[in-house]
Amino acid sequence: MHPGFDLHSKHERRGTTVRNNHPTHHSRKTALIALVLLCSPLLGTAETLTWQIDPNHSSALFSVRHMGISTVRGVFEKTTGTVSFDPADPAKTSIEATIDANTVNTRVQARDNDLRSPHFLEVAKYPTITFKSRHTEVASAGKLRITGDLTIHGVTKQVVLDVDGPSETIKDPMGNLRMGANATTKINRSDFGITYTPKMVGEEIEIVLDVEMTRPAK
Repeated sequence: MHPGFDLHSKHERRGTTVRNNHPTHHSRKTALIALVLLCSPLLGTAETLTWQIDPNHSSALFSVRHMGISTVRGVFEKTTGTVSFDPADPAKTSIEATIDANTVNTRVQARDNDLRSPHFLEVAKYPTITFKSRHTEVASAGKLRITGDLTIHGVTKQVVLDVDGPSETIKDPMGNLRMGANATTKINRSDFGITYTPKMVGEEIEIVLDVEMTRPAK
């Protein structure tokens, strides 16, 4: 043995070094608690929030065949309502929307007046078109299928909206949160009691909803 070499002391030092490289039970428990506290705010961020439909940046568009040879397009210029959405569970999405039937615009005044008359929408008696969702399913990533009750001309029928979105949330210059979505569906106008001039105006109506939603930032 080399003079001055203390084997026992070296073993002690090694043992001390090894023990210091392994955290104690207390330190492991402390680290776990710290991790839970760190993650808990993130776990609480997913919740169902209510958004307001912004009528200034939303529209309800429609198109219908004319005499089977061309397509007439129009828009209802005022859409309001609410959307409830949970990004962690999109299947919880619900919608209640109201369209002002008086705001129909096809760029031809005489035609718009006819659409407002008892021939078609009869807006003096039925001033609004409404949609209230009943069931939502996730069709694929970023796409929903929302089943609900559509009421036109005083008649309610169940329809399915194919929804693209909602988009990612952004913050506008005023500090409010915004997101958007696009929805499409098709209906038969005679199902809603609108049967005037079947040879002139097509039966199938295609509907496109471009919706922008807003809510105050927390």
